[in-house]
Amino acid sequence: MPIHKKPFLAALPPAPPPRLAADGPPPIRMAANENPLGPSPRAVAAVQAAINEIHRYPDAGGAALRYALATRNALSPEHVMLGNGSDELIMLICHAMLGEGDEAVLAQGSFVSYARRIQAQGAIARQIPLREMTHDLPAMAAAITARTRLMFVCNPNNPTGTTIGAAEMAAFLAHVPDDVLVVVDEAYIEFVTRPDFPDLLPLIRNGRDNLLLLRTFAKIHGLAGLRLGYAFGAPDLIAYLERARPVFNVNALAQIAGLAALDDTDHLARSLAHANASRTRLTNALRALGLTVIPGETNFIAVAVHDDQAIVATLARRGVLVTPLTGWGLPGWIRISFGTEEENDACIAALQAAVSASQACS
Repeated sequence: MPIHKKPFLAALPPAPPPRLAADGPPPIRMAANENPLGPSPRAVAAVQAAINEIHRYPDAGGAALRYALATRNALSPEHVMLGNGSDELIMLICHAMLGEGDEAVLAQGSFVSYARRIQAQGAIARQIPLREMTHDLPAMAAAITARTRLMFVCNPNNPTGTTIGAAEMAAFLAHVPDDVLVVVDEAYIEFVTRPDFPDLLPLIRNGRDNLLLLRTFAKIHGLAGLRLGYAFGAPDLIAYLERARPVFNVNALAQIAGLAALDDTDHLARSLAHANASRTRLTNALRALGLTVIPGETNFIAVAVHDDQAIVATLARRGVLVTPLTGWGLPGWIRISFGTEEENDACIAALQAAVSASQACS
């Protein structure tokens, strides 16, 4: 007899099999919202200085980094949780908050990890369609039932880059029952420029215990390969979620790199300036091709194409990797991360050729 498996976990799409990179020049990676300027130089120096200590286990509590994050945000260390990337935090939250038959509300057309982690617990993912390519918060609030335990709001939204303003967020939070946890994923907050972007930290400071903010070192700090995310929440909530995490979930080099990256304001400023310039360059160039572009406020743009899978495959053959969004609930759209100036130009040229070829075939 075969071993017993959880049916709701077995029903999820399997992870792709491992594959070695093909021979030839490496592709231009514009699919994962990475920082094309590389990691924080201060983080690199700190990791190099610590490399001979990797025979030691990391600090299980991540004390130095938690204290630094707390100090910068007028919180206590008890308000802070560290994770092996934001994705681990999302998994731990779902594990801690959801059981079979419970419900979680999220947007259809948001970060794909939310629904997968919800369904892996045997819970039901109530996915609400986007409105004007951003979260429909009134509809999400209306979807709350007696079985709702958890809500995810990605602001700015990945993969559309759109944002929710302070007034809309406040109205939404006022309609959420006290026993439903709202997770606001702010992975791209450093790129935001809109003046009315919601500052939710005062709610955390004032004791709101059904709100959790997620942030990451993967994007603007350029530490995606080290996997380092963090959360802000009420101390009681953090203490509860901490019970679900592995003891040594954040490795020593990630903690050291994150601590150094916090002080690298020059790298942050360069990365933000490059993202702003890339957004303008790519948006203007792709609109000139007749494409609809959502510029957003992140380090990527969402672009409407006739067939996202075909366009992505064509770009891949030309050595440019971008993300098709059919699997995210947005068929006919692709997400393009910003590269270096040369990579951005190569992407524009490849997309121009792909669009021309597509039009010629239609």
